[in-house]
Amino acid sequence: MRLLNRSAGRLSRHRRGPIAGVLVLLCGLLLTGGLYAALAPAQADDDADNAALVQEGRELFLVGCAFCHGQNGEGVLTQGGSQYGPALTDVGEAAVDFQVGTGRMPMAQPGSQAPRKEVVYTEEEIAALAAYVGSLGTGPTIPDGELYDPETVPEDEWNEYVVRGGQIFLANCTACHNFEGSGGAMPRGGYAPKIRDVDPKHIYEAMLTGPQSMDTFSDGNIPPDDKKAVIAYLTTLNEAPSYSGFTFGGLGPVSEGIIAWLVGLGGLVGFAVWIAAHTTRSSKKKDEAAA
Repeated sequence: MRLLNRSAGRLSRHRRGPIAGVLVLLCGLLLTGGLYAALAPAQADDDADNAALVQEGRELFLVGCAFCHGQNGEGVLTQGGSQYGPALTDVGEAAVDFQVGTGRMPMAQPGSQAPRKEVVYTEEEIAALAAYVGSLGTGPTIPDGELYDPETVPEDEWNEYVVRGGQIFLANCTACHNFEGSGGAMPRGGYAPKIRDVDPKHIYEAMLTGPQSMDTFSDGNIPPDDKKAVIAYLTTLNEAPSYSGFTFGGLGPVSEGIIAWLVGLGGLVGFAVWIAAHTTRSSKKKDEAAA
């Protein structure tokens, strides 16, 4: 017992000595350094990969985009002061993924609206361009599949999602995109494109970024879950049969009536004109024969 007490006393005296503090500090530094060495390399590799992706995107940008948008994404003005290519600072990665991923960019020639066409870049190149433009400022990032994929909606909540999405779509989208998503004309040469059979990710990105003359529906205006509900509703439109036969381009719920007026009534009027003209010719022949 006395030996234990003596040993404890010695340790207590050494613990209060000046060397003990230095030893404790060295142990703390060694432990911190070991933990950093174990965890930091993964983060450093991620930063290096992202920097390489941004650099690749910048090289692609200088070749295919800088002519209209400027070498640093600052935009280009014409001599008259109008906007030739808008600035891309703060547009975010999602805007690039939508515009380039749908083939709208690069544009074949300047116009009132960029039409959808065949995609020029690969998925890897699109990701690099998005990373570079995203590094120019703030802006929405490319959404995860969980946010927009209708397959992630629970089966027992599907009907609720479709009903809610239909209400949001009818309140905010039908004025431009038609009640069945077939699109329509817009002022100053623009148009609302057809949004049937469109990739759900691109629909989500369009709502998030507001391309061309479309309004921007941020997460504050329409929450992500409501955006997914709209996509679920549009999915049901893709699968819905046409009960009336021909859809006539989605002109409206009474498109058959339009055809009846244009074809049916127009045909009757034309037939009546033909009868009147034929009767007049017959009367002339009879008068000439009688004379």
